[in-house]
Amino acid sequence: MEIKHDESRQEFYVELEGHRAHVAYQIHDGGLDIRHTIVPEAIGGRGIASALVKAAYDYGRCKGLKAIATCSYAVIWLQRHPEYQGEVGDDYAGQGTCAL
Repeated sequence: MEIKHDESRQEFYVELEGHRAHVAYQIHDGGLDIRHTIVPEAIGGRGIASALVKAAYDYGRCKGLKAIATCSYAVIWLQRHPEYQGEVGDDYAGQGTCAL
């Protein structure tokens, strides 16, 4: 799986079997905030969302940015990866939500 980064659109994405999965982020307040994570059902269950979130936060780390999660998937991911020392974004609206 090849993860690509479109910095101008602020997203990491994968194209697989004719489907496109992506993580969209914003940079603000010294952090990289994952706003939403989309993986089409047809390619789900393969760890794509986790890989995309990791790629985004690793990019943020390289830029000296803290990990912020507004997307509920990213909130759970950060709970499972305390080494990223992430925080929940001010716009987080609860389980199953993203900031589209």
